[in-house]
Amino acid sequence: MTQLFQDEKVVPITLLEAGPCAVLQVKTKEKDGYEAFQVGFVALRKSRRKKTNRGKEFMYVREFRVGKETVPESGATIDVTAFQEGDIVEVSGISKGKGFQGGVKRHGFSGRNATHGVKHEQRTIGSTGTSNPEHVIKGKRMPGRMGADRVTVKNLKIVNIDKEHNILAVRGAVPGPRGALVEIRG
Repeated sequence: MTQLFQDEKVVPITLLEAGPCAVLQVKTKEKDGYEAFQVGFVALRKSRRKKTNRGKEFMYVREFRVGKETVPESGATIDVTAFQEGDIVEVSGISKGKGFQGGVKRHGFSGRNATHGVKHEQRTIGSTGTSNPEHVIKGKRMPGRMGADRVTVKNLKIVNIDKEHNILAVRGAVPGPRGALVEIRG
């Protein structure tokens, strides 16, 4: 993330490398049973490539189901020219992993009192069950692993496009750490 000054205001932006992505395969309903297309991103060096039917190997290969939008042809290239400044996009990715967290951080619990017999357990969740079923009910919010989930941020506006370096500048934050792979949908 970085910032940009527009009309004497600071605008928080995220810079995203958007391609070039190669369309590797187009799947049709007649042949494959569903409509989709495969996209490859970041071509590997020749020394790391393996012989395949397509000739080139890519570090990232993803498949996108097709709805009502038009399907690109196999062998086509997708880059930042598909977007325009002012477009509203949604960005999906895997959020940062935070490891094992307690109930206060994971679910926003208030914790316990600092006095009245509470000693060394201010941030514990307290009682977890009821007296009638005498077990913990499934789905109870408790401590556990947090983060590393698929997250979609909607209504991000494209502020700037660098066609020479294939970089999009979107207003706001996107999920994931620096260098994470994200999907940009227009």
